[in-house]
Amino acid sequence: MEQKFYTIDQIAEILGMHHKTIRKFITEGKLRANKIGKQWRISGHDLSVFMESNNFSVNDKKDGIEFCNDSIDTNKNNRVNVSTVVDISNIDDDDYRRVSNMLFAIINSKDSNMSNSTINVKYYKEEENLKVMLWGSMNFIKEMLGFIETLTTSENI
Repeated sequence: MEQKFYTIDQIAEILGMHHKTIRKFITEGKLRANKIGKQWRISGHDLSVFMESNNFSVNDKKDGIEFCNDSIDTNKNNRVNVSTVVDISNIDDDDYRRVSNMLFAIINSKDSNMSNSTINVKYYKEEENLKVMLWGSMNFIKEMLGFIETLTTSENI
């Protein structure tokens, strides 16, 4: 039986996440992957297991694949988890890269408040619009909103 294998970039596109988030899932052991040479490969089976264990579902649509997150239970000890979308308008390509790189650096830090949380960034170049999707504890969301406010104040952008 032939099995399909995916790259990190393909998984990121399927799930609508940043490739660094997928790498984080791999290093944390949440997503099984095999290293072939210098590249990570994820089997279709391991992707399915990951999606089922995190309540992710992918719906086929006419125009491609839609990422759905039915519920994220990021921390069994945490009773309340929050999701939010931050919409940043009038942001050019350079500022988008600066803001997203800083946010990914923050979430990939060793800070325990950032563990078991997720960030997803989508930039619409023609509209100069950035959407930042956050999932995690209330403290995580509060801290990330503070960082976003600092990064996007008029003197920083």
